[in-house]
Amino acid sequence: MYSFFVKDAQIEDGAARIEGDDMRHIRQVLRMRENDTLRISNGSDRCYICRIASFSEDCIRLDLLEEDPEGTELSSRIYLFQCLPKGDKMEWVIQKNTELGITGIVPVVSKRCVVRLDAKKAEAKTARWRAIAKSAAEQSKRLTVPEVTNVMGFEEALSYGKDLDMRVIPYENAEGIRATRDWIASVGPGMRVGILVGPEGGFEREEVLRAGEEGWKPLTLGRRILRTETAGMALTAALMLHLET
Repeated sequence: MYSFFVKDAQIEDGAARIEGDDMRHIRQVLRMRENDTLRISNGSDRCYICRIASFSEDCIRLDLLEEDPEGTELSSRIYLFQCLPKGDKMEWVIQKNTELGITGIVPVVSKRCVVRLDAKKAEAKTARWRAIAKSAAEQSKRLTVPEVTNVMGFEEALSYGKDLDMRVIPYENAEGIRATRDWIASVGPGMRVGILVGPEGGFEREEVLRAGEEGWKPLTLGRRILRTETAGMALTAALMLHLET
C-alpha cells in the first residue's frame, strides 16, 4: 500500500485531502483511481488507512477508513552526523538510513572533506536531500520524515549534538568490539543517540580528540575498514535490530 505525508490541517471530520506534488504523483505516475486505498500520516502521531473518494483540479479527497495502530518508529531517536562524501553518496546515505529508522541527518564539513558547498549550492542540496528523506520515509512506511538540517561545520555540529544522551564516532583506530557490543546493548527506549561519521579520508586525530572533549566516544565497527557511506548505516542497522520490538 502506498504511503504519503499530509499536514494536520489536511485531516478533518473523517476525511483528508492530498495536494501538490503528491497529488500529481498519485494521478499521473501511480494512476490510482477512486476507491483505491492508501496510507497517510501527519508526520508525528497519526496514521490512517484511506480510500480515494474523488479527484479535483487542486486536490484528491480521501475517506478515512481506520486509524493504523501499528507504529513504525524506533523507541530511541538516532541522529546521524555525516561528513559530506563525494558525488551523490549523501543521497544514498539519507535514503538507506531513513529506511532503517533514523530520526535526523546532520550534514557536516570536516577538515578532510573534499566537497565544499557555497551557500547557494548548499541550499539546493539540502532541498534535494529533504525530498529524498520524504520519499524514503513514504516508501518504508515511516510515521515521520527524518529532519535533514542545514550543512554545519565541525564545531557547530559538536555543539548541535551536545544535549544528546549518547554520542559515538565509528573510528578505525578504536579497539575492542566487545565495547561496541556493550554500548549498543546500553541504548534503551527514549534515549537520543548521535553517530558522527567521517569523510572518505577519515577524521584527523585532532578532530577525534576534540570530539572526545565534547563527549563523543570512539567505537570500532570491526576489523574491516568501512566506506563513509557504509559506517553509519552499519551502526544504525545494529541499533535497529537491538531496539525493534
